Amino acid sequence: MQMEILNESAQNSVKKQGMSTGGKLLIGVTGGIGIGLSIVCASFVAPAFRKFCLPYVPATTEQIQNVLQYLPKNASGKLLDIGSGDGRIVVAAAQHAKGLKTDGVELNPWLVYYSRLAALRHGVGQQARFFRRDLWKFNISEYNYVVIFGVEQMMQDLEHKLIAECPHNAKIIACRFPLPQLQPARIIEDGVNTVWFYDLREHRQPDGIPAAVNQIS
Repeated sequence: MQMEILNESAQNSVKKQGMSTGGKLLIGVTGGIGIGLSIVCASFVAPAFRKFCLPYVPATTEQIQNVLQYLPKNASGKLLDIGSGDGRIVVAAAQHAKGLKTDGVELNPWLVYYSRLAALRHGVGQQARFFRRDLWKFNISEYNYVVIFGVEQMMQDLEHKLIAECPHNAKIIACRFPLPQLQPARIIEDGVNTVWFYDLREHRQPDGIPAAVNQIS
């Protein structure tokens, strides 16, 4: 009888130990998932604390098609998508114009990783590149085409950067909001999918200095 009581006590002790270990494991897994989600979410929330909040809003199919209307299929040189998000504009441009090198600059690391995988999945991994950089510190002097999905508050400062750094013959494609000073060469009127097209050659003076620079300074 005493032996049975001891065996039962030992079994209960093992069960309690097992439950304790399982509980600890569950808490550990749950905590790890929580930390992981916090890290991922922080990458999406962090832009809200910057001078200009550039939220992640995926381009619609209509916006992509409107952008591609300004890219000749035989276009060459380099294209940059500022705030490239999940990379869909960069990938679509690479598929549309095979001779065009397409780049994206994006601050969110998870979107950069996703974009690189998307480029590989769509067969343009050698043609499309993505950089995790602050767009205000990113050198845009080598790009013939620049695509912008910005917010209204940042467009004036971004216009100054484009004028100061872009090549004299650069083409600017602005989505959602126009540049405040430069006059667009063409516009695709399509509600929230409206696209403004700018040709910097039309804004250069004979000395090569952008006319808008003199207007602003």
